Amino acid sequence: MKKPLPQHVAIIMDGNGRWAETRGRNRTFGHLRGARVAREIIEACSKRGIENLTLYTFSSENWMRPLEEVSFLMALLSRHLKRERANLVKNDIRFSAIGELSRLPPAVVNEVNETIRATAHCTGMRLTFALSYGGRQDILSAVKLMVAEGLSANSIDEKALEARLQTAGLRDPDLVIRTSGESRLSNFFLWQSAYSEIFITPTLWPDYEAAELDAAFAWYQSRERRYGRTTAQISRANNENQLA
Repeated sequence: MKKPLPQHVAIIMDGNGRWAETRGRNRTFGHLRGARVAREIIEACSKRGIENLTLYTFSSENWMRPLEEVSFLMALLSRHLKRERANLVKNDIRFSAIGELSRLPPAVVNEVNETIRATAHCTGMRLTFALSYGGRQDILSAVKLMVAEGLSANSIDEKALEARLQTAGLRDPDLVIRTSGESRLSNFFLWQSAYSEIFITPTLWPDYEAAELDAAFAWYQSRERRYGRTTAQISRANNENQLA
């Protein structure tokens, strides 16, 4: 029997700048192309019945990039959200955002909030943009929150911490895809990806297509997710479930 598709897909969209530089163009040209690809992949995931899609859109560390590039990315993000809002509603996609949103320019925050409001009624795929997001910062903020709430050491467990992460209520990603061939998480979903399947493709993000997405899904379906158990235990549990 064919295994199900991942319920939560998270993508580290990497390679825009290098894609542009190899073509003798400014890095901003790569970001423009990358935004178009993001739209195509969002729609492809929605059509394939993916329940949750998270895009690592702008990391905490991306603020260290040249001011000109950061300013362009913020303006692009604002325009992209404004332009795609109606399309998200049309495709019944609910939008949300995680990260240190207070660091974003007011115009971007306004577009983020407006897109959240406009799609709040949608019941299809949940699309999350990780904006000014860092996995370490997410965990640290959750720990600080537990301390501020006066939780005792005995009352702190995984559930307590997860409830205070910015992804609270969102299932951990089943599949993390990283483009550009880099084999690292780059401070993305450090807690949440503990048991995610991680698929790395050498394709730079502006060249990424739905066919590659399907290849990643097929690879995911070939994996055996054991969560620390043995293959024999998994097989036995599956047989027992079929007999039940």
